[in-house]
Amino acid sequence: MSDPTLESTRRRLTARQADTVDRLGRAAVDLLRRDGFGALTVRRVAAEAGVGAATAYTYFSSKEHLVAEVFWRRLTSSPRCEYGAADRAARVIEVLGHISLLVADEPQFAGAVTTALLGRDPDVEVLRQRIGLDIRDRLADALGPDTDPDVLDALEMLYSGALVRAGMGYASYEEIADKLERSARLILGG
Repeated sequence: MSDPTLESTRRRLTARQADTVDRLGRAAVDLLRRDGFGALTVRRVAAEAGVGAATAYTYFSSKEHLVAEVFWRRLTSSPRCEYGAADRAARVIEVLGHISLLVADEPQFAGAVTTALLGRDPDVEVLRQRIGLDIRDRLADALGPDTDPDVLDALEMLYSGALVRAGMGYASYEEIADKLERSARLILGG
């Protein structure tokens, strides 16, 4: 795969186009912070970023697509964990905590990510698959060779369920990180 900063869901990007997509992403997060997901539109994001609405729609089919793309870019640009622990449970906890904390300081954005990833937009579906594969790969790396596929599936379900739970407001993302740790240790017997 090419550099994720130059690749989007809908098209390959030049450096200038990647800058436009980046500005749109930053504007979306700013608007989410101020006004929430309900008030977010691609047109408002375009205006905030100083980009024409038609240009924004060439990159993003919907606000859900835009939010999912911003999360995808954060995830892929975040470094893989350099495991300081020999214990596989501790390594898995590092991965789960790291991913959860990508949005922990931005509750409006975090909730928008959860909502966006549950959408039916075909472009979101592509991103949902990419995000899922990236997280699965990170968990598999943390578990090490000879990983039981059922354990990997359980950890993926744990993470997905935790995001939905946090997105619904049942717990903060910081609390979810703690719950993920306890639950991962239960699954892994550590």
